Amino acid sequence: MRVPKAQISPHRSSNFKWQVVTLCFALAIGLRHEVGGDWFIYKENLDHFASVELLTAMTDLGSSDPAFAFLSWISPTLGGEYFVNFVCGALFSLGLVSFCRNQPNPWLALTVAVPYLVTVVAMGYTRQGVAIGLSMLGLVALSHDKILRFLLWIGLAGAFHKSAVILIPLAIFSGSRRSWIAIIGVLVIGSLTFILFLQDSLERLVSGYVSDAMESSGALIRVLMNALPAIVFLLFRMRFTLGAAEQGFWTWMSIGTLLFVPALGFSPSSTAVDRVALYWIPVQVFVWSRLPQAISLGPRSEAFFRQIVIVYSLCVLLVWLLFGDHSFAWLPYKFYPWVVIKSALFH
Repeated sequence: MRVPKAQISPHRSSNFKWQVVTLCFALAIGLRHEVGGDWFIYKENLDHFASVELLTAMTDLGSSDPAFAFLSWISPTLGGEYFVNFVCGALFSLGLVSFCRNQPNPWLALTVAVPYLVTVVAMGYTRQGVAIGLSMLGLVALSHDKILRFLLWIGLAGAFHKSAVILIPLAIFSGSRRSWIAIIGVLVIGSLTFILFLQDSLERLVSGYVSDAMESSGALIRVLMNALPAIVFLLFRMRFTLGAAEQGFWTWMSIGTLLFVPALGFSPSSTAVDRVALYWIPVQVFVWSRLPQAISLGPRSEAFFRQIVIVYSLCVLLVWLLFGDHSFAWLPYKFYPWVVIKSALFH
C-alpha cells in the first residue's frame, strides 16, 4: 500500500520563504564591507567602546545608546563591525518583513522599501536603521491593537537610537477601544524612556542638531518622498480597505508626515527634521503597496498600477545612485565573505 506523501501546508511554506528573505536582507545589510557614508565613523566608535568598561559604555548616555553600546562592547571577540552590523541588519530586516507581510501585497511593499529604506537608511544609518526596524514591529503590533507591545518595541528602539521615543505618542492615535490604556502607557513609558535615554543627552542633541544649525543635503526631497504618499492616502483613504481604527491611525500618520514640510522652513536645522522624518518612511511602504488595489477598476488596471509603483521605485533607486551626494560611498557594493574569498584566491 502506497503511503501518501506528507503535505507541506501553504502557511509553513510561506513562513519559510519569508524567513529566507529576512536572512538574505540581514546578510546583505550586515555583511557589507566599507559600504555606507558613516562606515569608518562607526568603525572608530566600535574601537572606542571596545576600549572602555561595559558599564561606562552603556551608561554614558550623552554619547551612546545602551543597546548599541552593548553590541559594540562585545563585538571585538565576535566579528567586530560585521557582528554589530549583522545583528542590527537582522533586527531591521525582521521589522521590515513583518511590516510588509502585514500588507495585502507584501512583495510590492518590499519593493517600495528597497530603494531608500533598505539601501540608504539600513546600510547608512546603522543605529537609526535598527530603531526604524523595531518601530515597524511596533506599528504591526499597534495595527492589532497591541498597545503595550507597541510601546515596548518603541522603548527597545530607543535603546538603539534615542530619537525613536518620539513615536511613543502614536499609541494615542491608534483608535484603540482601550484608549485609557494608551494614555497611561504613553505617560508611564514615555517618562521612563525620557529619564533613561534622553535626560542626560538632551542638551547635547539640541546643541548638535539645532544650535549648530546642521544641514542635510536632499532633506527636502526625502521629506517630499514621504509627503506625496501621505497626500495620496488623504485623498483616497475611503478606497483603502481598512477598519475604522486603522484608517484613523494612518490618517493621523499622514497628517503628521505633511507637517515635516513646513517644519523644514521653520527649523534652524534641516538635519534634525530629516532624521525624525525617517520614522515616517513606513507611510511610503504602506500607501504605495496598497494603492494599486485601492484605485484599480479591475485586475488589469490593478496590474498596471502595480507596474507603475515598481517603475517609480526603480527610478528612486537610480536617481539616488546617479545624483545622490553620498551615493559614491555605496559603490561598488562589497560583500565581506566575497572580499575574503577574493583576497585568498588572488593574493
